[in-house]
Amino acid sequence: MGNSLNEILSAKNEMVKRGQIVEATEKYFTADAKTIDFDGTVTNNKSEMLEKMQGFAGAIANVNGIKLHNTSLGGNVSFAEFTFDFDMKDGSKILWHEILRTVWENGQIVEEQYFKA
Repeated sequence: MGNSLNEILSAKNEMVKRGQIVEATEKYFTADAKTIDFDGTVTNNKSEMLEKMQGFAGAIANVNGIKLHNTSLGGNVSFAEFTFDFDMKDGSKILWHEILRTVWENGQIVEEQYFKA
């Protein structure tokens, strides 16, 4: 028997908390998964999302903290509230308080949307 969606969600959130954002994308996104960012940026498939995440991860100088505040699951839709605190290589700082809305199908992500909290 496969993992329950709750266990899969917990495992994915653990990866994000460890800063393994690229790896989590690789592991959990379907090939044609779509993402929608709070600034309106859309990725239409996993390879676009991986490219975006690799570029972003490559620009991080230091991870000061990634904190998971709350998570909930209803049916095949989950929500997770995170704070991301990064120092970037260009000298800027990122402090994002965001909510991830994730749509799951067969234990994989088919859509993820990001909201500023």
